Amino acid sequence: MSQLNQLELQNLRHLIGHHQTITVKLTDYANQSQDPQVKQIFEQGANAAAQTAQQLMGFLS
Repeated sequence: MSQLNQLELQNLRHLIGHHQTITVKLTDYANQSQDPQVKQIFEQGANAAAQTAQQLMGFLS
């Protein structure tokens, strides 16, 4: 893979940070949910965001 330029690196870091923030928020919403179906939706969203953040981090190595 080719080297990332500074702008691409900065954008990648922002994307990773946003996905990590989404993971934390959706996990918090899931923990507060009383309805099992709503809880599951939040958990699935949190897992997807965490997985995407991990995939994006792969571009940094």
